Amino acid sequence: MEPAAAAAKPIRCIVKLGGAAITCKNELETINEENLKVVSSQLRQAMISGSCHGMDWSKTPGSLEIPSVIDDFSDQEVTDSKKFIIVHGAGSFGHFQASKSGVHKGDLSRPLVKAGFVATRISVTSLNLEIVRALAKEGIPSIGMSPFSCGWSTCERNIAVADVSTVAKAIDTGFIPVLHGDAVLDSSQDCTILSGDVIIRHLAAQLKPDYVVFLTDVLGVYDRPPTEPDAVLLREIAVREDGSWFVLKPALKDMNWQVEITVAAHDTTGGMVAKILEAAMIAKHGIDVYIVKAATDYSLRALQGEFKENKIDRFGVCKFSCMWIQAFTQGLDINTGWRFVSILIEVPWRSI
Repeated sequence: MEPAAAAAKPIRCIVKLGGAAITCKNELETINEENLKVVSSQLRQAMISGSCHGMDWSKTPGSLEIPSVIDDFSDQEVTDSKKFIIVHGAGSFGHFQASKSGVHKGDLSRPLVKAGFVATRISVTSLNLEIVRALAKEGIPSIGMSPFSCGWSTCERNIAVADVSTVAKAIDTGFIPVLHGDAVLDSSQDCTILSGDVIIRHLAAQLKPDYVVFLTDVLGVYDRPPTEPDAVLLREIAVREDGSWFVLKPALKDMNWQVEITVAAHDTTGGMVAKILEAAMIAKHGIDVYIVKAATDYSLRALQGEFKENKIDRFGVCKFSCMWIQAFTQGLDINTGWRFVSILIEVPWRSI
Protein backbone atom coordinates (compact mmCIF):
# COMPACT_ATOMS: atom_id res chain seq x y z
CA MET A 1 0.00 0.00 0.00
CA GLU A 2 1.37 3.38 -0.99
CA PRO A 3 2.00 6.02 1.70
CA ALA A 4 -0.60 8.72 2.13
CA ALA A 5 -0.48 11.54 -0.40
CA ALA A 6 -2.46 14.20 1.40
CA ALA A 7 -3.84 17.13 -0.53
CA ALA A 8 -2.06 20.42 0.17
CA LYS A 9 -5.41 22.04 0.99
CA PRO A 10 -7.77 20.54 3.62
CA ILE A 11 -10.66 18.50 2.28
CA ARG A 12 -14.06 19.45 3.57
CA CYS A 13 -16.00 16.33 2.69
CA ILE A 14 -16.15 13.06 0.76
CA VAL A 15 -19.62 12.31 -0.62
CA LYS A 16 -20.89 8.86 -1.59
CA LEU A 17 -23.76 8.95 -4.07
CA GLY A 18 -25.51 5.64 -3.54
CA GLY A 19 -26.31 3.80 -6.74
CA ALA A 20 -29.90 3.17 -5.61
CA ALA A 21 -30.36 6.91 -4.98
CA ILE A 22 -29.21 8.16 -8.37
CA THR A 23 -30.43 5.33 -10.62
CA CYS A 24 -33.62 3.35 -10.97
CA LYS A 25 -32.18 0.14 -9.64
CA ASN A 26 -34.89 -2.12 -11.07
CA GLU A 27 -34.56 -0.63 -14.56
CA LEU A 28 -31.38 -1.56 -16.40
CA GLU A 29 -29.05 1.43 -16.95
CA THR A 30 -31.67 4.04 -16.08
CA ILE A 31 -30.72 7.22 -14.22
CA ASN A 32 -33.02 8.79 -11.64
CA GLU A 33 -32.85 12.16 -13.37
CA GLU A 34 -34.81 14.05 -10.73
CA ASN A 35 -32.70 12.85 -7.80
CA LEU A 36 -29.45 13.43 -9.66
CA LYS A 37 -30.49 16.99 -10.51
CA VAL A 38 -31.45 17.77 -6.90
CA VAL A 39 -28.27 16.20 -5.50
CA SER A 40 -26.11 18.14 -7.97
CA SER A 41 -27.86 21.38 -6.99
CA GLN A 42 -27.40 20.64 -3.29
CA LEU A 43 -23.70 19.94 -3.78
CA ARG A 44 -23.33 23.32 -5.47
CA GLN A 45 -25.22 25.08 -2.66
CA ALA A 46 -23.19 23.33 0.03
CA MET A 47 -19.73 23.58 -1.48
CA ILE A 48 -19.56 26.56 -3.85
CA SER A 49 -20.18 30.24 -3.21
CA GLY A 50 -20.16 32.98 -5.81
CA SER A 51 -21.39 32.92 -9.39
CA CYS A 52 -21.56 29.60 -11.19
CA HIS A 53 -21.85 28.93 -14.90
CA GLY A 54 -22.54 25.68 -16.67
CA MET A 55 -19.47 23.70 -17.73
CA ASP A 56 -21.11 21.10 -19.95
CA TRP A 57 -20.66 22.54 -23.41
CA SER A 58 -21.58 19.37 -25.25
CA LYS A 59 -24.30 19.47 -27.84
CA THR A 60 -27.62 18.37 -26.45
CA PRO A 61 -28.87 15.20 -28.21
CA GLY A 62 -31.20 16.15 -31.02
CA SER A 63 -30.15 19.81 -30.96
CA LEU A 64 -28.11 21.65 -33.56
CA GLU A 65 -27.49 24.66 -31.34
CA ILE A 66 -23.99 25.55 -30.16
CA PRO A 67 -23.85 26.20 -26.38
CA SER A 68 -23.81 29.93 -25.71
CA VAL A 69 -22.87 29.71 -22.01
CA ILE A 70 -19.24 30.43 -22.93
CA ASP A 71 -20.16 34.08 -23.42
CA ASP A 72 -21.27 34.32 -19.77
CA PHE A 73 -17.79 33.84 -18.33
CA SER A 74 -15.62 36.65 -17.02
CA ASP A 75 -12.00 36.45 -15.83
CA GLN A 76 -12.87 38.88 -13.05
CA GLU A 77 -15.41 36.60 -11.39
CA VAL A 78 -14.35 34.94 -8.14
CA THR A 79 -15.84 31.62 -7.08
CA ASP A 80 -14.97 30.10 -3.72
CA SER A 81 -15.20 26.32 -3.72
CA LYS A 82 -14.66 24.01 -0.78
CA LYS A 83 -12.49 20.97 -1.46
CA PHE A 84 -14.50 17.78 -1.75
CA ILE A 85 -14.58 14.42 -3.51
CA ILE A 86 -17.51 12.48 -4.94
CA VAL A 87 -17.66 8.70 -5.22
CA HIS A 88 -20.73 7.08 -6.72
CA GLY A 89 -22.14 3.59 -6.82
CA ALA A 90 -23.33 1.81 -9.94
CA GLY A 91 -26.97 1.12 -9.15
CA SER A 92 -28.58 -0.29 -12.29
CA PHE A 93 -25.31 0.19 -14.19
CA GLY A 94 -22.54 -2.40 -14.13
CA HIS A 95 -23.99 -4.83 -11.59
CA PHE A 96 -25.90 -6.80 -14.20
CA GLN A 97 -22.86 -7.17 -16.46
CA ALA A 98 -20.56 -8.08 -13.57
CA SER A 99 -22.86 -10.65 -11.99
CA LYS A 100 -23.78 -12.38 -15.26
CA SER A 101 -20.14 -12.80 -16.27
CA GLY A 102 -18.64 -13.43 -12.83
CA VAL A 103 -16.12 -10.58 -13.00
CA HIS A 104 -16.05 -10.35 -9.19
CA LYS A 105 -14.91 -14.00 -9.04
CA GLY A 106 -11.99 -13.45 -11.40
CA ASP A 107 -10.24 -15.64 -14.01
CA LEU A 108 -9.66 -13.58 -17.14
CA SER A 109 -8.70 -16.75 -19.04
CA ARG A 110 -12.44 -17.34 -19.43
CA PRO A 111 -13.80 -15.45 -22.46
CA LEU A 112 -17.06 -14.63 -20.63
CA VAL A 113 -15.22 -13.02 -17.73
CA LYS A 114 -12.99 -10.97 -20.02
CA ALA A 115 -15.99 -9.80 -22.06
CA GLY A 116 -17.87 -9.04 -18.85
CA PHE A 117 -14.94 -6.98 -17.56
CA VAL A 118 -15.14 -4.82 -20.69
CA ALA A 119 -18.95 -4.63 -20.57
CA THR A 120 -18.94 -3.69 -16.87
CA ARG A 121 -16.47 -0.86 -17.43
CA ILE A 122 -18.44 0.46 -20.40
CA SER A 123 -21.53 0.58 -18.22
CA VAL A 124 -20.04 2.18 -15.09
CA THR A 125 -17.98 4.73 -17.01
CA SER A 126 -21.05 5.77 -18.99
CA LEU A 127 -22.83 6.46 -15.69
CA ASN A 128 -19.77 8.34 -14.44
CA LEU A 129 -19.90 10.57 -17.50
CA GLU A 130 -23.57 11.39 -16.96
CA ILE A 131 -22.96 12.27 -13.31
CA VAL A 132 -20.01 14.47 -14.24
CA ARG A 133 -22.19 16.21 -16.82
CA ALA A 134 -24.97 16.80 -14.27
CA LEU A 135 -22.48 18.32 -11.84
CA ALA A 136 -20.85 20.41 -14.57
CA LYS A 137 -24.23 21.84 -15.56
CA GLU A 138 -24.46 23.19 -11.99
CA GLY A 139 -21.08 24.88 -12.38
CA ILE A 140 -19.12 22.27 -10.39
CA PRO A 141 -15.69 21.70 -12.01
CA SER A 142 -16.01 17.93 -11.89
CA ILE A 143 -13.53 15.48 -13.39
CA GLY A 144 -14.32 11.78 -13.85
CA MET A 145 -11.60 9.47 -12.50
CA SER A 146 -11.82 5.70 -12.92
CA PRO A 147 -9.87 3.53 -10.44
CA PHE A 148 -8.80 1.16 -13.23
CA SER A 149 -7.43 4.01 -15.34
CA CYS A 150 -5.67 5.46 -12.28
CA GLY A 151 -3.81 2.19 -11.81
CA TRP A 152 -5.68 0.96 -8.76
CA SER A 153 -5.64 -2.81 -8.21
CA THR A 154 -6.40 -5.41 -5.58
CA CYS A 155 -5.03 -8.64 -4.12
CA GLU A 156 -7.52 -11.20 -2.87
CA ARG A 157 -10.16 -8.52 -3.48
CA ASN A 158 -8.53 -6.12 -1.02
CA ILE A 159 -6.94 -2.85 -2.17
CA ALA A 160 -3.25 -3.42 -2.93
CA VAL A 161 -2.30 -0.47 -5.15
CA ALA A 162 -4.29 2.76 -4.89
CA ASP A 163 -2.16 5.85 -5.32
CA VAL A 164 -4.28 8.88 -4.42
CA SER A 165 -1.73 11.46 -5.59
CA THR A 166 -3.64 12.10 -8.83
CA VAL A 167 -6.83 12.68 -6.85
CA ALA A 168 -5.01 15.00 -4.43
CA LYS A 169 -3.42 16.94 -7.29
CA ALA A 170 -6.79 17.38 -9.00
CA ILE A 171 -8.23 18.80 -5.77
CA ASP A 172 -5.31 21.18 -5.27
CA THR A 173 -5.77 22.39 -8.85
CA GLY A 174 -9.38 23.30 -8.15
CA PHE A 175 -11.18 20.33 -9.64
CA ILE A 176 -13.70 18.00 -7.99
CA PRO A 177 -12.75 14.34 -8.56
CA VAL A 178 -15.66 12.00 -9.28
CA LEU A 179 -14.70 8.36 -8.76
CA HIS A 180 -16.85 5.25 -9.03
CA GLY A 181 -17.01 1.56 -8.29
CA ASP A 182 -15.04 -0.19 -11.02
CA ALA A 183 -13.77 -3.46 -12.45
CA VAL A 184 -10.06 -3.69 -11.60
CA LEU A 185 -7.18 -6.13 -11.90
CA ASP A 186 -6.48 -8.45 -8.98
CA SER A 187 -3.07 -10.09 -8.51
CA SER A 188 -4.53 -13.26 -6.98
CA GLN A 189 -7.58 -13.90 -9.17
CA ASP A 190 -6.96 -11.73 -12.26
CA CYS A 191 -9.83 -9.30 -11.68
CA THR A 192 -12.64 -8.27 -9.35
CA ILE A 193 -15.06 -5.45 -8.55
CA LEU A 194 -13.82 -2.59 -6.38
CA SER A 195 -16.87 -1.02 -4.73
CA GLY A 196 -17.43 2.67 -4.17
CA ASP A 197 -17.78 2.06 -0.42
CA VAL A 198 -14.28 0.55 -0.23
CA ILE A 199 -12.92 3.42 -2.33
CA ILE A 200 -14.41 5.95 0.11
CA ARG A 201 -12.85 4.23 3.09
CA HIS A 202 -9.42 4.30 1.42
CA LEU A 203 -9.73 7.95 0.40
CA ALA A 204 -10.90 8.95 3.87
CA ALA A 205 -7.97 7.18 5.54
CA GLN A 206 -5.47 8.79 3.16
CA LEU A 207 -6.89 12.30 2.76
CA LYS A 208 -8.59 12.87 6.17
CA PRO A 209 -11.72 14.87 5.24
CA ASP A 210 -13.66 16.73 7.93
CA TYR A 211 -16.61 14.38 7.43
CA VAL A 212 -18.14 11.83 5.05
CA VAL A 213 -21.74 11.77 3.80
CA PHE A 214 -23.45 8.68 2.37
CA LEU A 215 -26.50 9.66 0.30
CA THR A 216 -28.89 6.71 0.09
CA ASP A 217 -32.43 5.90 -1.03
CA VAL A 218 -33.74 5.24 2.52
CA LEU A 219 -34.00 7.25 5.75
CA GLY A 220 -31.35 5.23 7.54
CA VAL A 221 -30.25 1.79 8.66
CA TYR A 222 -32.96 -0.72 9.53
CA ASP A 223 -32.91 -4.12 11.23
CA ARG A 224 -34.38 -5.64 8.07
CA PRO A 225 -35.41 -4.40 4.62
CA PRO A 226 -37.46 -1.21 5.27
CA THR A 227 -40.25 -2.47 3.01
CA GLU A 228 -41.02 -5.28 5.48
CA PRO A 229 -43.62 -4.85 8.26
CA ASP A 230 -42.25 -3.85 11.67
CA ALA A 231 -38.85 -2.81 10.27
CA VAL A 232 -36.99 -0.91 12.99
CA LEU A 233 -34.71 2.09 12.50
CA LEU A 234 -31.42 1.48 14.33
CA ARG A 235 -30.14 4.33 16.51
CA GLU A 236 -26.81 3.09 17.81
CA ILE A 237 -24.45 0.41 16.54
CA ALA A 238 -21.43 -0.76 18.49
CA VAL A 239 -18.35 -1.65 16.47
CA ARG A 240 -15.52 -3.76 17.81
CA GLU A 241 -11.87 -3.31 16.81
CA ASP A 242 -12.12 -6.23 14.38
CA GLY A 243 -14.94 -4.45 12.53
CA SER A 244 -17.76 -6.71 13.74
CA TRP A 245 -20.83 -4.87 14.99
CA PHE A 246 -24.08 -5.28 16.89
CA VAL A 247 -27.16 -3.19 17.61
CA LEU A 248 -26.97 -1.17 20.83
CA LYS A 249 -30.12 0.96 20.48
CA PRO A 250 -32.99 0.45 20.30
CA ALA A 251 -33.26 -2.76 22.31
CA LEU A 252 -34.75 -5.25 19.88
CA LYS A 253 -37.64 -7.41 21.08
CA ASP A 254 -35.62 -10.52 20.44
CA MET A 255 -32.02 -9.92 21.47
CA ASN A 256 -31.00 -13.01 19.51
CA TRP A 257 -32.42 -11.48 16.33
CA GLN A 258 -29.73 -10.87 13.79
CA VAL A 259 -30.04 -7.82 11.58
CA GLU A 260 -31.26 -8.96 8.19
CA ILE A 261 -30.18 -6.88 5.25
CA THR A 262 -30.92 -8.17 1.80
CA VAL A 263 -28.53 -7.86 -1.10
CA ALA A 264 -29.92 -7.91 -4.62
CA ALA A 265 -28.92 -10.97 -6.59
CA HIS A 266 -27.09 -8.81 -9.13
CA ASP A 267 -25.28 -6.70 -6.49
CA THR A 268 -21.62 -7.73 -6.44
CA THR A 269 -20.55 -5.06 -3.92
CA GLY A 270 -22.18 -6.18 -0.67
CA GLY A 271 -25.18 -3.84 -0.39
CA MET A 272 -26.04 -2.10 2.89
CA VAL A 273 -23.95 -4.50 4.97
CA ALA A 274 -20.83 -3.26 3.21
CA LYS A 275 -21.91 0.36 3.72
CA ILE A 276 -22.30 -0.11 7.47
CA LEU A 277 -18.94 -1.81 7.81
CA GLU A 278 -17.13 0.75 5.66
CA ALA A 279 -18.79 3.63 7.54
CA ALA A 280 -17.62 2.08 10.81
CA MET A 281 -14.06 1.73 9.53
CA ILE A 282 -14.07 5.40 8.48
CA ALA A 283 -15.40 6.49 11.87
CA LYS A 284 -12.55 4.60 13.55
CA HIS A 285 -10.20 7.16 11.97
CA GLY A 286 -11.96 9.89 13.95
CA ILE A 287 -13.99 11.07 10.94
CA ASP A 288 -17.73 11.64 11.39
CA VAL A 289 -19.92 9.77 8.94
CA TYR A 290 -23.52 10.65 8.10
CA ILE A 291 -26.01 8.41 6.32
CA VAL A 292 -28.98 10.35 4.98
CA LYS A 293 -31.61 10.03 2.31
CA ALA A 294 -30.60 11.79 -0.89
CA ALA A 295 -32.42 14.79 -2.34
CA THR A 296 -34.00 15.84 0.97
CA ASP A 297 -33.62 18.89 3.20
CA TYR A 298 -31.62 16.68 5.54
CA SER A 299 -29.13 15.73 2.85
CA LEU A 300 -28.44 19.41 2.15
CA ARG A 301 -27.84 20.04 5.85
CA ALA A 302 -25.52 17.06 6.08
CA LEU A 303 -23.54 18.20 3.03
CA GLN A 304 -23.21 21.67 4.54
CA GLY A 305 -21.70 20.16 7.68
CA GLU A 306 -24.54 21.40 9.86
CA PHE A 307 -24.76 18.16 11.82
CA LYS A 308 -21.05 18.19 12.54
CA GLU A 309 -21.13 21.67 14.02
CA ASN A 310 -24.40 21.30 15.94
CA LYS A 311 -25.72 18.66 18.29
CA ILE A 312 -28.10 16.31 16.51
CA ASP A 313 -31.40 15.90 18.34
CA ARG A 314 -34.00 13.81 16.53
CA PHE A 315 -32.74 14.77 13.12
CA GLY A 316 -33.20 12.52 10.09
CA VAL A 317 -29.57 11.47 9.80
CA CYS A 318 -27.57 8.42 10.80
CA LYS A 319 -24.38 9.66 12.41
CA PHE A 320 -21.37 7.37 12.82
CA SER A 321 -18.85 8.81 15.27
CA CYS A 322 -16.14 6.86 17.00
CA MET A 323 -15.23 7.16 20.66
CA TRP A 324 -13.92 4.96 23.44
CA ILE A 325 -16.41 2.75 25.21
CA GLN A 326 -16.12 4.82 28.41
CA ALA A 327 -18.47 7.30 26.75
CA PHE A 328 -21.13 4.58 26.41
CA THR A 329 -20.79 2.31 29.44
CA GLN A 330 -24.38 1.01 29.14
CA GLY A 331 -23.53 -1.52 31.88
CA LEU A 332 -20.88 -3.09 29.67
CA ASP A 333 -17.31 -3.83 30.66
CA ILE A 334 -15.37 -0.61 30.09
CA ASN A 335 -12.16 -2.61 29.86
CA THR A 336 -13.16 -4.53 26.77
CA GLY A 337 -11.45 -2.03 24.49
CA TRP A 338 -14.42 -1.85 22.17
CA ARG A 339 -15.04 1.29 20.18
CA PHE A 340 -18.54 2.51 19.52
CA VAL A 341 -20.19 3.99 16.50
CA SER A 342 -23.18 6.10 17.40
CA ILE A 343 -26.03 6.22 14.89
CA LEU A 344 -28.52 9.04 15.27
CA ILE A 345 -31.31 8.66 12.76
CA GLU A 346 -33.61 11.39 11.57
CA VAL A 347 -37.17 10.19 11.12
CA PRO A 348 -40.49 11.97 10.64
CA TRP A 349 -41.90 13.27 13.94
CA ARG A 350 -44.91 10.97 13.67
CA SER A 351 -42.57 7.97 13.69
CA ILE A 352 -40.97 8.87 17.01
